[in-house]
Amino acid sequence: MAKARPRQKWFCIMKVLIVDDAPSNLRLLRAVLEGENFEVVEAPDGLHALDVLEHEAVDAIISDILMPRMDGYRLCQELRKSERWWGMPFLFYTASYTAPSDEKLCYDLGGDKYLRKPAPVKALLAALSEATQAARNRPRARAGLPSEADVLKEYSAQLVAKLEQKNEELAKRTEQLEQAQAELEKTNQELESRVQQRTAELKVSNQELESFSYSVSHDLRAPLRHIAGYIDILFESCSSQLGETNLHYLDTIRGSAGRMSGMIDALLDLARITRVKINRRPVELSALAGEVCAELQESSPDRVVKLEIAPDLKANGDERLLRIVLVNLLGNAWKYSRNRADARIEFGRMAGVGEDTFYVRDNGAGFDMAYADKLFGAFQRLHSDSEFEGIGIGLATVKRIIRRHNGKIRAESINHQGATFYFTLGDGEQDRSLAAA
Repeated sequence: MAKARPRQKWFCIMKVLIVDDAPSNLRLLRAVLEGENFEVVEAPDGLHALDVLEHEAVDAIISDILMPRMDGYRLCQELRKSERWWGMPFLFYTASYTAPSDEKLCYDLGGDKYLRKPAPVKALLAALSEATQAARNRPRARAGLPSEADVLKEYSAQLVAKLEQKNEELAKRTEQLEQAQAELEKTNQELESRVQQRTAELKVSNQELESFSYSVSHDLRAPLRHIAGYIDILFESCSSQLGETNLHYLDTIRGSAGRMSGMIDALLDLARITRVKINRRPVELSALAGEVCAELQESSPDRVVKLEIAPDLKANGDERLLRIVLVNLLGNAWKYSRNRADARIEFGRMAGVGEDTFYVRDNGAGFDMAYADKLFGAFQRLHSDSEFEGIGIGLATVKRIIRRHNGKIRAESINHQGATFYFTLGDGEQDRSLAAA
């Protein structure tokens, strides 16, 4: 099988001036020509090309037509006016002026070759060779070329035609843009209407849910009261007749009924927090935390706990709801650190850029970080009742209050060595409803 012959390169190195306002076109042409042993200089428009020619000798020009300041037509026209550059090989290389009349004007102005972009390397090199040969055969006089007046007339006609074409394209694009804008406005109106409809439906659903919650609480509380009442009667009237095992069963039933009643009350409190209006104002968090800790100490006067409350902590929020946050967070820290002889509870603020981040930290039982995502769910507990009592609604309440303040809350614990709860309180510009969250 015969070997493919390598493409023949120019034996004599030529210096070519490429004129184009698109940097990508200049890079591509330079790469092609330098790969074929040409020396290349560049210019971004006709005026710059004339300046280059004043300072550098080149052997040929490859020029785009549509360029700012001076286009390829005028560049060729200026060169053909000069005795110095009358014989300069000139190749028009264009992607925008592609009509037959455009090509005719290229030759009327004195161009040696016309080529449409993009052209294969072989076609480009052949066109450059033909332009060079045509330049060698061109007579020294302007004989055979149209008069300058005719050329200017033709040039003006081409520019007007091109301007009209651009105006038509612009008008079409404007029409498309207006149509797209009209469709967008229609879509926005439909979306707004749907949002309003969904908001109204959500409001009705929330009202129905609220009514349902109160109805369920009433319906559930009544039988629980009956259960508790009959158990009390059995204890009072039959305790002597019941054995120790049966009395234990009754006591267990009474305890379960009491816990269920507490869970119902907690759910109703959680629902109320969802509906309550946020009244933001400056809150002295340090003082609020001090009051909560004093109440905890009063509830367990025999406990010795090291309390560290950072001074002058302030926030903008609903004081009533923020008290609930601190009651739950500090209360949990108090409860889960009760087995530590060196119990320690901290309330402070992290230094940093942006919104304040407050924290409650203890050195108590902590939790397994693998289950951290369950901490803030209703009735989700990571410790058994035998270890620490509780319903499992406190942190869910805290999270809803924090979210009502546009804030965030997260928890950390390392190897069950205490826990730290971090929370922010947002800026108050858009207090969100938990129903939407």
